Amino acid sequence: MPARKKTPDAGQNGDNPSFEAALAELEEIVAAMEEEQLPLEELVSRYEKGSKLLARCETVLASARKRLQTISARAEAAEEETSDADEDDELTGAPAENDDDDDIRLF
Repeated sequence: MPARKKTPDAGQNGDNPSFEAALAELEEIVAAMEEEQLPLEELVSRYEKGSKLLARCETVLASARKRLQTISARAEAAEEETSDADEDDELTGAPAENDDDDDIRLF
């Protein structure tokens, strides 16, 4: 069974469409508002819908940004721990993790 390609409306569930679906619909609304001669009521309705989609996109982006910052902070903390452990090993004379010494040490 071949892999299915995601469509812009994949993941859409009512008021919380996926980022891609919300962005695609927002782009359609903007294009229609710029290119078509729409009655005022239709323009206002599309503007309102576009505002909701924009808010959804901003929410998803903010969430993604926060997750990326958390991942980066964890990676930096892990890197610092590794660096601190290596420095402690050097100061105490403990062998480094990648020490290829063939001696067997009991203590």
